[in-house]
Amino acid sequence: MTRYARDVAIIAFAQTDHQRRSDELSEVEMVMPVLHQVLRRTGLRTGDIGFTCSGSSDYLAGRAFSFTMALDGVGAWPPISESHVEMDGAWALYEAWVKILTGAADTALVYAYGKSSPGEVRDVLSRQLDPYYTAPLWPDSVALAALQAQALIDAGHTDERELAAIGARSRADAAANPYAQLAGAVPRGDMVVGPLHRGDCPPIGDGAAAVLLAAGDRARELCERPAWIRGMDHRIEAHGLGVRDLTDSPSTRLAAERAGAFERPVDTAELHAPFTSQEVVLRRSLDLDSRVRVNPSGGALSANPVMAAGLIRLGEAAALIHRGESDRALAHATSGPCLQQNLVAVLEGDSHG
Repeated sequence: MTRYARDVAIIAFAQTDHQRRSDELSEVEMVMPVLHQVLRRTGLRTGDIGFTCSGSSDYLAGRAFSFTMALDGVGAWPPISESHVEMDGAWALYEAWVKILTGAADTALVYAYGKSSPGEVRDVLSRQLDPYYTAPLWPDSVALAALQAQALIDAGHTDERELAAIGARSRADAAANPYAQLAGAVPRGDMVVGPLHRGDCPPIGDGAAAVLLAAGDRARELCERPAWIRGMDHRIEAHGLGVRDLTDSPSTRLAAERAGAFERPVDTAELHAPFTSQEVVLRRSLDLDSRVRVNPSGGALSANPVMAAGLIRLGEAAALIHRGESDRALAHATSGPCLQQNLVAVLEGDSHG
């Protein structure tokens, strides 16, 4: 029995082939194929969509209100009900989900995109930091992740061998994912920022993703096995890194609790962990043991388009349910340094038979 007024499901998911560089593509050209794919898979047209929401970053694009250009990929006619979040597309999905729960729409299109290749994304992400004490120091995203990794090692929660194994497993799993940038055997490589090696860090690349949501019987009409959103919640840590325990993620745990993740075991988890050390934190915070398949897609360690990677985690979890490869999956998205903001969703398929 649902805890919400309406049953809402992810009914279609598509993502681009993620590339190191996409200089020849505009944001519109990047987004349009995935929008067409999800519509084609359900037979819907643009005019059938009740609500549209996108996630992206003006900092990455280098211009204000850049998302308005990407709307050309949706279509200028007929007029649409539209919104945007300056966040990963997972948060756009959350807004669309709430919109459907209120009864303001029966279907929703969610998409996200990011082009990291034109600039120094490690420095761009430092603009998320506290503007008075931390941002002026310009610590980049890898340096901050290294702080978290070292804290985990010092606390005895992991070691470099375990981190290397996480990276190797993720890239090996990605071998079956045609969209991954890195797949198969990838050497751990040189040290980037101690204790993180190249294999502990995500690839920098460009990409986009889209999902379709629908409510109740409409979802069943459009998808053979909908991925029902049984719960979803997002929480945030204190902004100051110095007042946080970087070896733990209480916001992830609270979001999971509010989403109902601990009510029954999950069989699969798609975790948005761009660094190997972050998977260690998330596994501990979510109480995931060896019986749970973690990131069968390869996760963000194999393809990490900034502003779309979190939405992809929800899409990948939903796709497993669509294909009958999972019955109850957890999907996680993060934003900000060292798992600053965290979103958790629980997805379920209808019982077999």
